Amino acid sequence: MITVLNQTKQYLKSRHYQYEKSYIRPLMTPESVYVFKFGREALNNRVIIRYSHTWTGRRKINEIDLRLHKQKHPRIFRTEKELLDYLESRLPQREHQEAEKEQERQTDEENAK
Repeated sequence: MITVLNQTKQYLKSRHYQYEKSYIRPLMTPESVYVFKFGREALNNRVIIRYSHTWTGRRKINEIDLRLHKQKHPRIFRTEKELLDYLESRLPQREHQEAEKEQERQTDEENAK
């Protein structure tokens, strides 16, 4: 398997996210596609990396698309650093919102009893 997004994988492991990776080689385009799904319980977030090879054989990332849960239009990044900066700003906010919703559910259940 190819080694792309090593920093992103380490970041997700440190935050206790699960992930799954797959490789797609489209027939009609010269680009290769690497799909990276991640999430806590369900793998409902997706990163799609479109890359090609230079004449020396190195991988060149052309585009990184990020689709978080239920997002219609992807966020597009040029480098892994931009992707990590966005994830570091967005994922803690999302975790905080999920924790608040869970607390509300628990208090509602306790009040219903």
